Amino acid sequence: MEYSVNDLARHAGGDTLVPGERLCTGIAWDSRLVAAGDVYVALPGARVDGHDFCAAALAAGAACLLVSKEPAADVRAAAQQAGAGIVRVPDTFRAITDLAAAWRGEIAGKVLAVTGSSGKTTTKNLIRAVLAAAGPTVATAGNQNNELGVPATLLRADRTTAFVVVEMGMRGLHQLDALCAFVKPDAALVTNVGESHIELLGSRDGIAHAKAEALAAVPAGGFAFVNASDDFAAELVEYGEIAAHGARLYAYDGSGADPATYPEALRPEVFASDISFDEAGRPRFVLHTPAGQAPCALALAGGHNVHNACAAAAVGSAWGVPLDAIVAALEGERPVAGRQNAVAGLRGSTVIDDCYNANPDSLRASLATFASMKVAGKRIAVLGDMGELGSFSEEAHTQAGIWAAQAGVDELVAVGAFALVMAAAAVSAGIDAAHVRTVSSAREALAAVEPLVACGDCVLVKGSHSVGLEAVVKGLVPTHA
Repeated sequence: MEYSVNDLARHAGGDTLVPGERLCTGIAWDSRLVAAGDVYVALPGARVDGHDFCAAALAAGAACLLVSKEPAADVRAAAQQAGAGIVRVPDTFRAITDLAAAWRGEIAGKVLAVTGSSGKTTTKNLIRAVLAAAGPTVATAGNQNNELGVPATLLRADRTTAFVVVEMGMRGLHQLDALCAFVKPDAALVTNVGESHIELLGSRDGIAHAKAEALAAVPAGGFAFVNASDDFAAELVEYGEIAAHGARLYAYDGSGADPATYPEALRPEVFASDISFDEAGRPRFVLHTPAGQAPCALALAGGHNVHNACAAAAVGSAWGVPLDAIVAALEGERPVAGRQNAVAGLRGSTVIDDCYNANPDSLRASLATFASMKVAGKRIAVLGDMGELGSFSEEAHTQAGIWAAQAGVDELVAVGAFALVMAAAAVSAGIDAAHVRTVSSAREALAAVEPLVACGDCVLVKGSHSVGLEAVVKGLVPTHA
């Protein structure tokens, strides 16, 4: 973003209270994260009001304050002294979207929307790495894929940016419609249709309708990327009306299946073959693209990451990134904290930190990866509740217990409101009841699992963010940050 204070006021529909002299080049709504040149957006909240931190934002180098309340006299004075502006708008939340919508018209590079029930953030990171090999690339920071993070991603781009990768979360129908209305993606990718948010949408078919909104936003000549092996791939194509909009369907597949087994309309152009795994569960495969084929070895564990890698390779292939650069980018991507990151634990153990979040699809994938790893000692799983499943919760946690047994888990600690459901299913599926424990909190989970850990053991920690299993990882990894 590159706006003068007056331009900022015009695009945000506000009044300039203090005419600043500095150029606005970024955006932040947390005063602790303000960098020089940022617009600080004062967001009102139930417990914390961002207007209370305007002075701190100016001290950190903010070029402008975007407020909805009359600023105090000392804040006005501080802004004038710093050469910063103050713009008042009716709604600071809405102003962020208005600014992004205006700035979208200044972005000459390609914009890609990425959504899906699971794998969005990892896929986005892989795509960012691939596209960065071809030009300046901006991507969603972390998992900031909501009504604030999406416009903020656009505003981080400048006029030299070649690619913008926008991760989009979704909790109901028409939310992706609303985001795409100002993102105006040149292309969109759906990783899969799973059960995340099924409480609100009622069925996977409802989820497919919602995810397809991103594909429906792709204009004529743009790309609609779909995972051919997903069992709702055909529905995504139908509901997204890809052909009717003149977009080009670009299918990919990381399952290892023969492309000839797919219907011609969904035959993948980018796919993997000859998939194998090393002792840590990291996949190796042959990547096939329209430009040729090449071996690829990921540093990310799990078969599901072959799908994510093929998704990124499909985007890169469609937008002209050379095959060797695609492979180098895929191989260079490393796991991030909370997402199947293997770290050294107590007493010579290994801890798989996958506690950022969980839904049935990601839990099943995580346990499959856990099962594929070579473990000298015990396989210990600390599994927390999965949220936002509504009436499907009991069935989903029953399946979680079954998947744990099928993964060869030796010790299970189930955490949360559905711990008893998960534990009962695990015992029924074959785990000895003496090796299954149920607790209600992360603190109790740590107390239960810590005495079990010995040299050579591997501990998988996974659950919805609300369960707080980061405390378990921290307790099992003395050097954990």
